Amino acid sequence: MPLSPYAMQIQSVSELTQSIRGVLETEFSFVTVTGEISNLRKPYSGHLYFTLKDENAQIKVVLFKGQQKYLNTPLQDGQQVICRGRISVYEPRGDYQIIADVVDSVGTGALQVAFENLKKKLEREGLFDSRHKKHLPFLPEKIFIITSPKGAALYDFLRIASMRYPSVPISLFPVRVQGNEAADDIADAVTQLNSREDSGVIVLCRGGGSLEDLWAFNEEKVARAVYASHLPVVSAVGHEIDFTITDFVADHRSPTPTAAAKDVLPDGEALKQRVDDLSSRISTSMQRRMETLRRRLKFAEHRLGDPTSLLSHFRLVLDHSQLSLSTAMARVLQSRQEHLTILQSKLGRHNPEQKVVAGRQKINELTEKLTLLCRMLIERKRKNLEKNAALLDAVSPLKVLGRGYGIIRKESDGCIIRSAAQVKKGDALRIRIHKGEISSQVTGKK
Repeated sequence: MPLSPYAMQIQSVSELTQSIRGVLETEFSFVTVTGEISNLRKPYSGHLYFTLKDENAQIKVVLFKGQQKYLNTPLQDGQQVICRGRISVYEPRGDYQIIADVVDSVGTGALQVAFENLKKKLEREGLFDSRHKKHLPFLPEKIFIITSPKGAALYDFLRIASMRYPSVPISLFPVRVQGNEAADDIADAVTQLNSREDSGVIVLCRGGGSLEDLWAFNEEKVARAVYASHLPVVSAVGHEIDFTITDFVADHRSPTPTAAAKDVLPDGEALKQRVDDLSSRISTSMQRRMETLRRRLKFAEHRLGDPTSLLSHFRLVLDHSQLSLSTAMARVLQSRQEHLTILQSKLGRHNPEQKVVAGRQKINELTEKLTLLCRMLIERKRKNLEKNAALLDAVSPLKVLGRGYGIIRKESDGCIIRSAAQVKKGDALRIRIHKGEISSQVTGKK
């Protein structure tokens, strides 16, 4: 079996005791133990010393004077209690003991079980998940404090707040923080604040006490109201050792109301000092920058020389350039004018207007010839038409009818009768003569 590292060196009793104390206080940072009180003592210091025992073992307990104000009833021998605190070692005697923070009568065990059950339930539902927690603003627009107006916790908070940043408005929502109806008051206050248009931070505030005293902040309705809040919620319930369900659900947990004021509000004096420091640093930096630029300007002035002499030189250069430009422009204009005159002369020799006049004259001549030819052609066509009309009139059936002939048709089908065989007795006939028609009926044929 390998040797423990403690066995490889020789230690004094004090060193060994300190090592044991370190291990115990690290491994058992917070314990909850139930047992019976025996050998209860209260010396002149006011602290309570007693032994907590059961059938098979016992352990010493110390309850300091400051924590005794949270006791519901005075302790006595034979009383069954639940102690919550941390393990420590009293080095002069080598005894390990419990430094108790809270001592409750054994009846509070049911509350502790209910606390643990609700904690596990809400944790499974994700109400404690850090992903849902909102960040506190650096400087809130307003603080809504939900607490009892008569509690010392309120005055502790206001005192620290007035010291850190007094310009932030604080609104008090008075509620009962202990008793059967306290949970309803707290949950309703959180819900009402979230129904308003205001923005800010909600602080749930209460001083320390026993598990029964703080139980309103362990109610499920309060936990769910805090979880549903769109405003950041800070839980400042009890003292540093006190934990409630609200602490786990809230967006931020402050160990005490005093600490809550420090967590919610920045230190105004520190901010002012920071601003002054930054202003000083900016001023110093700007002065250094200005000095650097001033040196660079002087160096540039030395290299550049007197700017007035340079200005005179550039003025002379500008005058000479203007004169050269004017002469060059005059030459260019004269050259362009001569070229324009040559082009005008060429254009005159090839003036399109003369061609247009000659073309128009030729068009007029052609128009007259075309008109004459058209008239002659029309006259020729007219004479041919008269000749053909006379010929047509000579062979026209109407011309024959004018000499006393007629055209006979059947009334029934309009067929022209050329032979007597085509009709029979009783047929209706229509006879076309030169002027008009005659209706008749066959009475006989030969």
